[in-house]
Amino acid sequence: MKLTRFPAFLAGAAALSTGFFAQAAFAQEGLPTQKVLTIDVAQAIAQDAMAQCRANGYKVTVTVVDHANVLKAFLRDDGASMATVEVGRMKANSVMAFGRPSGPPANLPPGTPAPPPVLPGTINAMGGVPIKVGDQLVGAVSVSGAPGGDKDAACANAALTKVADKLK
Repeated sequence: MKLTRFPAFLAGAAALSTGFFAQAAFAQEGLPTQKVLTIDVAQAIAQDAMAQCRANGYKVTVTVVDHANVLKAFLRDDGASMATVEVGRMKANSVMAFGRPSGPPANLPPGTPAPPPVLPGTINAMGGVPIKVGDQLVGAVSVSGAPGGDKDAACANAALTKVADKLK
């Protein structure tokens, strides 16, 4: 009976020491770091995008999502249509799915209509813009409702320019 307990003790000690050395090696390597889009910055982006579009006379919806594509800030201006809510969400989904601004594929010949989206819940319309800290994607902002996706994107980009000092 004593012989059966002794190997179990050794097995436990070996597992413990292996775990310790693996943990030490992992600690030396370090954990990855992830910047977080804070609620304050997300709200500032939404407010600034809305202000830019209002200054241009556009009634829009602004959607801001975090790195996990979870809604962080949302504004729908008085008079913005119901469709802008869904289209804005699809633009944000496109940014987060592909890591680039929403819109038709870059290699599309001029004058060719945008193809249907590749993934459900995404759209090939301009107006969704990545929020990055360096090369790290921390979220997306989308604008929907201006008379053209280029104008939606301009409002989103203007907001990101205003908060650039906070995205470090």
